[in-house]
Amino acid sequence: MTSGLLITLEGIEGAGKSTVARWVVEWLGKHSIRAHLTREPGGTELAERVRRIVLERGSETVSATAETLLMFAARAIHLDNLIRPALARGEWVVCDRFTDATRAYQGAARGVDRTWIEALARRVQGDLEPACTLLLDLPVPVGLARARSRQSGPADRFEAETQAFFEQVRAGYLEQARREPRRIHIIDAAAALEDVQRQVTAVLARMAPAAEGEA
Repeated sequence: MTSGLLITLEGIEGAGKSTVARWVVEWLGKHSIRAHLTREPGGTELAERVRRIVLERGSETVSATAETLLMFAARAIHLDNLIRPALARGEWVVCDRFTDATRAYQGAARGVDRTWIEALARRVQGDLEPACTLLLDLPVPVGLARARSRQSGPADRFEAETQAFFEQVRAGYLEQARREPRRIHIIDAAAALEDVQRQVTAVLARMAPAAEGEA
């Protein structure tokens, strides 16, 4: 049995990552590829507890530095207890957000030093990197309108951020895509869902045959 592959989905609020991630797992299943759906921050019981600390709006300040450390703490737990074991079993892992989110949100938007983020990434991840990242990109006003139209409760710490903040996040994502075009595939998330699925299928179809041949 060969190791599985890690596929990540990235994008600003309202990009449709969760919907597309579920669809990716279904698509892989139809092509005889066992896949595990997860998310960050979170993915395991303990990592989800860290997620709540990150997202809750409380009376205490959470600095950009503390936020970054919490993200990597949750990621380390997630990797040790879910992602690496699943990959070792030969499963694919489809993860809604990963380290690119830290680079965009804490790095590009919060101003956390990029070199420090990369040092933390090396320490936590080692040589593990996504085999493929689907960047669901759309204009910030469109994404925020979508996100706020389905919001059922109080906004969390990120949902409450300004449009200017998310413009920086989006710019950070697009810069990463320019630096790593072979890994990060930009998907037009402003399109209809069927078109988004067609775009994603074109990416997955290039990966699935090779994986199936190795099984």
